[in-house]
Amino acid sequence: LPTRAGSSLEPEECSMEPPAVPEEEETSLTAASGPAGCQLFGYVGIEAVLDQMKIKTMKTGFEFNIMVVGQSGLGKSTMVNTLFKSKVSRKASQPGQEERIPKTVQLQSVTHVIEEKGVKMKLTVTDTPGFGDQINNENCWDPIIKYINEQYERYLREEILITRKRKIPDTRVHGCVYFVPPTGHWLRPLDLEFMRRLSKIVNVVPVIAKADTLTLEERAEFKQRIQEDLKTHAISVYPQEDFDQDPDDRALNNRIREKIPFAVVGADQEHQVNGKRVLGRKTKWGIIEVENPAHCEFPLLRDLLIRSHLQDLKDITHNVHYETYRVRRLNESNRP
Repeated sequence: LPTRAGSSLEPEECSMEPPAVPEEEETSLTAASGPAGCQLFGYVGIEAVLDQMKIKTMKTGFEFNIMVVGQSGLGKSTMVNTLFKSKVSRKASQPGQEERIPKTVQLQSVTHVIEEKGVKMKLTVTDTPGFGDQINNENCWDPIIKYINEQYERYLREEILITRKRKIPDTRVHGCVYFVPPTGHWLRPLDLEFMRRLSKIVNVVPVIAKADTLTLEERAEFKQRIQEDLKTHAISVYPQEDFDQDPDDRALNNRIREKIPFAVVGADQEHQVNGKRVLGRKTKWGIIEVENPAHCEFPLLRDLLIRSHLQDLKDITHNVHYETYRVRRLNESNRP
């Protein structure tokens, strides 16, 4: 081995200490190495990755699938139209008697492509007419559970193919908005059983439908009772506490969890208020503005589903609910 001048390889003079490094050289190495001390000497262009992702997303677009569940007459179709400010929900203009009261729960899906400022979104809205409308509502959630699992199965079959598509069509339900009747009392056994079963396979967001039928005091008391019911029966609705990624997400989601279920009002007609056109419901004593936080909590629901947590809904669907289904199905197929 090469040795420095004046050094020796004799055992009694060997030392395990590293050779001394000049102070100036050690300081410069510390500043240039390590994840915290790495400094760039010029512009590289790493931030252009965000522009690349944005351009690619605007070209390809993305999918978002939402399901609305609740009794007839709670304003599910109107709420979806209000949410996306367009006629995206299938709503019969003059339904017949058979369409008004289906004998069983029927699932109807309608798909639209919505474009805003160059961003395309393939939106699929699944309605569940007939849910909770019968005298005997035993197992009325079975068709809904079957539909959600069928979408997982369809995605799984595409995923395990030897030659897969470059982009697998995503029909999985990313969010289920459950409409609670504005009774002002406790949750019904039907509501509890549905959310208990569905919260294990899909993101459930409960809302109080037609909240304008309740006073502010009744609304606050009803919301508190619903929160107590969900906590007592260990029902985890979206956003789930177990899936918070970091303290910032936890703080934001805690503020959202305090206001769930949202007391919402839907409207698909515009009215003139103080010289402005606003969405609202006109009554004899005034106009209820659906986008006014002082009137209802529709803006909070819209922000949760679209503006702040849309990608998180998709991520939890893929990484948690679909992953649970995938593991169970592959274990079943590998069983002798």
